Amino acid sequence: MSRIEQLQAFLKDSPEDSFLLHALALEHIKAGDEAAAKACFEQNLQRAPQYVATYYHLGKLLERASDTEGAIHIYQLGIEQASAAGDNHALSELRSVYEDLIY
Repeated sequence: MSRIEQLQAFLKDSPEDSFLLHALALEHIKAGDEAAAKACFEQNLQRAPQYVATYYHLGKLLERASDTEGAIHIYQLGIEQASAAGDNHALSELRSVYEDLIY
């Protein structure tokens, strides 16, 4: 059973688990399926906007797809969420990638 299949099986048992959905998105990226990864990331943001790690990885995916405006928007949302959560590490990372795009 592949890692993707394992994560999909785990998600059947725990469909609201943001960590599992995030991990599945990352596995899709490793497998070269960025469309599936994007769908997982977007689903995660709809279900759990406070899951801050998703903003960074979705933004990077959008950057690779040459969607700079989309990436900037995602980073801005992530900065808001990280700030609200008091997650200074994520806030610093998101600000850094955001500033790289706008300056």
